Amino acid sequence: MQARANRMPWKSVIGGSVGNLVEWYDWFVYTTFATYFAGAFFPHGNATAQLLNTAAVFAVGFFMRPVGGWLLGRYADRRGRKAALTLSVALMSVSALLVAMAPTYRQAGNLGAGVLLVARLLQGLSVGGEYAASATYLTEASHSNRRGFTSSFQYVSMTLGQLVGLGLQIILQRTMTNAELHSYGWRIPFLVGTVGAAVVLWLRRSMVETQAYTAEEPGAGSPERGTVRELLRHKREFALVMALTIGGTVAYYTYTTYLTKYLSNTVGLSKNDASLVSFCALFVFMLLQPLAGALSDRVGRRPLLIAFGIGSLFGTVPLMTMLSHTRTFGGALLLSLAALVIVSGYTSINAAVKAELFPTHVRALGVALPYALANALFGGTAEYVALWFKNASMESGFYWYVSACAGISLIVYLAMRETGKAELPPAQRPALAEGCGGAVEAAVGGAA
Repeated sequence: MQARANRMPWKSVIGGSVGNLVEWYDWFVYTTFATYFAGAFFPHGNATAQLLNTAAVFAVGFFMRPVGGWLLGRYADRRGRKAALTLSVALMSVSALLVAMAPTYRQAGNLGAGVLLVARLLQGLSVGGEYAASATYLTEASHSNRRGFTSSFQYVSMTLGQLVGLGLQIILQRTMTNAELHSYGWRIPFLVGTVGAAVVLWLRRSMVETQAYTAEEPGAGSPERGTVRELLRHKREFALVMALTIGGTVAYYTYTTYLTKYLSNTVGLSKNDASLVSFCALFVFMLLQPLAGALSDRVGRRPLLIAFGIGSLFGTVPLMTMLSHTRTFGGALLLSLAALVIVSGYTSINAAVKAELFPTHVRALGVALPYALANALFGGTAEYVALWFKNASMESGFYWYVSACAGISLIVYLAMRETGKAELPPAQRPALAEGCGGAVEAAVGGAA
């Protein structure tokens, strides 16, 4: 029996991660291949203007994430983590197919851009719920002293999904001509994503629900599951998730999704070399996640978050400036790795930290909604802001923007309490006499 109990977390990690991989592959492959299909949907203007249009559509997908976070977060708290994870991957499969089949501007005018927009809206809906359901599932399925390590596999699978997309891009770049990639080759990864999502949809049917969720059956006098009204009893935790996400999401999207474009559009590397730099850097970044997560189980979450905040606040401007003047593959790789090592202090543990703040009955919604709002406002717009600064010939302004966002989150990291040493909060309604004070006070008090 004990051996079986020890195996269950790994089954949960695999079950929660494989779908996450495909979800984020489909999400990131859009921006990975944007340089090839931007002209097909937005033929007017220079290369930067075309990328601005595709970046705007990319950002729009983020503004659906709060809706997806609310709908699927509520669904995960009311119907179970497994049900929400299954629904989210079904939505992603449909959206990937839409992009793969979208007509170009030459074929149907602005209709193609409209289909692209609808697909991104569906992807935003899907990912908005996937992040929270996955974070909640992995955290609840973990042993109490290994939550950091286990939940870090969320970003392992996210990064692996992006690596699969980049790897496919590298293969296509070496087996197809540039003209073929711009003509029809960019559709291949979206077809692959459609098939992958369909396979995961079938696999997720055999997932086992977490014990933390099934152990708390609703009954008379029990708190409402997955409602905004119940979530608002945890206002301070809600605000805390938003604030600690701002710096992390901007830095993450700067050094992952935007990095390839930056290396080719600013640094001057070829698209092939830019893709290879991103691939190598992300591979090392992926391997760092469980190491950093395991470290947080020993020393706590706050030290890693604070290290990320300080590193990103003071390191972004010099790193990005040096990167802009680098003309070699090795130099670009080393600087990219340095940035991603810093970002690991946030990515490896942010899922666990957010899940550890909320009780079971609103955990998925509590993780989903504030995180999605912060991503919509900051993460989803990071690439657009970067390209806007570049188009205005003020590219260094973006470096300071990333630093400022990290500074905001650093203040929160310094003030918040340690979450990694306690059991997950039980599903009980806060006492009315305490208002939002008692349980909420513990969220940011203690270590302040």
